[in-house]
Amino acid sequence: MAWTAFGGESVKGCGIGSGCDIVLSSAWATFLGMPTAFWGFLTYTALAGTAFVKRVDRHWQYAWVLSLFGLLYSAYLTTVALTVLHAACPYCLTSLALMLATFTLVAWQRPATLTGFSWPSWLGKTAATPVAFILILHLSYTGVIGGLTTPENPMARSLADHLTKTGARFYGASWCPHCQQQKHNFGSAAARLPYIECSPGGQGTPPAKVCVDAGINVYPTWFINGEKIEETLSVEQLADKSGFKAPATP
Repeated sequence: MAWTAFGGESVKGCGIGSGCDIVLSSAWATFLGMPTAFWGFLTYTALAGTAFVKRVDRHWQYAWVLSLFGLLYSAYLTTVALTVLHAACPYCLTSLALMLATFTLVAWQRPATLTGFSWPSWLGKTAATPVAFILILHLSYTGVIGGLTTPENPMARSLADHLTKTGARFYGASWCPHCQQQKHNFGSAAARLPYIECSPGGQGTPPAKVCVDAGINVYPTWFINGEKIEETLSVEQLADKSGFKAPATP
């Protein structure tokens, strides 16, 4: 998954609009500008690296912390996929199963030589940090923190107004990550786009009649100058297809 993300390729079995595609195109698919799968790969690599720690107690402690974090983070991502995105990614579910198996094995292999060990105390000490990290991360992903509004880009604003005035139409769904990316390309000017919501009742509900009548099968779908385009378009592509000319800079 990390390899295909870096190469700009699609993952096998993840067709456009599939549950896998929705998950891997969402905001949760990246962290610090890198694919989430890459961070998962580093976690698995670090777990493998604990095999070279010779002290039994240290070996177990490192493996415990890494597998606990991996399990909690995988469980968080799976919960988001099922409850927020209403989609499931078989690759992500497989990783969750692997992390659960690894964590269970590590817990079962706790060395008997650890002195003064207490499960409640150990869990409280090692789980607090990853839980706090995941909570902060979730608040960031959902825009509760760090979601400051930026001024409208003059070019994006003018293009959005031009698309509306020339009769262009942008059909999408609130739960569609590609539609969100399309809006993100316009920043704060996205509110000016000629957007038509095709899923007012949410994912899994019947599409709006206006979208059925227009023959919308893929999100997003654009109608520009009589042409039907079923893909996410860059600002430059939209300008070219709609005949938009940027206003001269004074």
